[in-house]
Amino acid sequence: MGTTPRTRISTLVAGVAAVLTAATVLVAPAVQAGGVDAYLNLPLVNRDAEASPGGVNGALPTDPDVLRGLLETARSRGLAPASYRALLFQFWLTEATQAAGIDLGSWDPRAGVKANRENLIRSYRYYEDLQLGHRELQWAGMGGQVGADFGGGLADFDLLTDVYDLPGLAATSRAVVGAVTDAAGPQALELLPAGLRALASAGDRITTEDLHYILGMILVMQKHIFSDLMPMHRAYVTQGLPALEEMERAGLFGADLMTAWRDIASKDPDRVARGNAALLQREQGVIIKDQWDTVRAYKGDVGEAVTYLSTVAGSPSVAGVTPPRSYRPVRVRAGLPDGRTVTVTSPLPSWNWSVYEQRWDYIAAELLPRYRAQVDGNWPTLEAQLRVPYETQFESKRPLLSIPQILESALANTKVEVS
Repeated sequence: MGTTPRTRISTLVAGVAAVLTAATVLVAPAVQAGGVDAYLNLPLVNRDAEASPGGVNGALPTDPDVLRGLLETARSRGLAPASYRALLFQFWLTEATQAAGIDLGSWDPRAGVKANRENLIRSYRYYEDLQLGHRELQWAGMGGQVGADFGGGLADFDLLTDVYDLPGLAATSRAVVGAVTDAAGPQALELLPAGLRALASAGDRITTEDLHYILGMILVMQKHIFSDLMPMHRAYVTQGLPALEEMERAGLFGADLMTAWRDIASKDPDRVARGNAALLQREQGVIIKDQWDTVRAYKGDVGEAVTYLSTVAGSPSVAGVTPPRSYRPVRVRAGLPDGRTVTVTSPLPSWNWSVYEQRWDYIAAELLPRYRAQVDGNWPTLEAQLRVPYETQFESKRPLLSIPQILESALANTKVEVS
């Protein structure tokens, strides 16, 4: 039986399709291989979020599907994870930002609070959602709760110029300092916290530009923390420990942090607590330690004053936690060169949040044990708090607006005794 023209055309089309399919099979791997080669051994130039908007390296895509395909090619070629470290980091970072509803490519912390308001809210909402879905992810839950205080404080930074314009702020700080020096002489000045002395000295000189710089650096720190720890969390909740082990082999973190994640995954309460404490110590002692030091050192007294002010104003939401300003208040007794003894007491903090060792002392004594007590002993209450819409949590925390009242109260309750 002969073939009809329609049959011959169908056969020809099918043959062409088969040839094209075969060509695709042969060419696609080569194209993909060439594609991934362009992204191997890239430096993580923006891992600290300071260099630019976007991800860890501006040469990398920000679409997780594209990154996934490139990673699959790298793995299929048996490449060492260290060679595709930046690619792997970027993939998990885009996974985390996409899950949080954040556009990584346009995330620019230096654009200010208004431009980053939604990124702040979505970041911390994602933190709290991780805790709600996984009881062992306590670092994320605590970060989400404290994030409301942090975010509210950042929103207040836009108003901080007005706060500094209030006539009594710098004057009140100087009055506290003056109360000590009047009673005990200028030699007693060193008994007061450096931040308070800096606030008295620099309060009138802090400019809008200074505050914008400091605010930008604090927003950089917020993105830096998310960029470091949220990729790990996203890998954990979607692919488990094997995904984290690949990140370890790539050199994105060390064996100590891998041990912490195994502790968290164990579901044993003590190991879970230990693992989350290790994540928190990484956050404070590795990720943002140097950045806080940079802020405190900014223009000498200016950075010292503003970081001390943040210690005075802060008030974490974790149940039972003592506010930083009430933790280790000023209580000093010292001998003077003329033989007298001076005792100074004040409700102001004797420490500065921006100093890692002092900050960690507070966190270890207050935040870690109090938050664990909530998770282990009062989960229903904590769960209800975490389910409050984050916009509401964010707006309910505006600590900097209370600074003038706090300083006035401190002045009234500062006591100097000389004997």
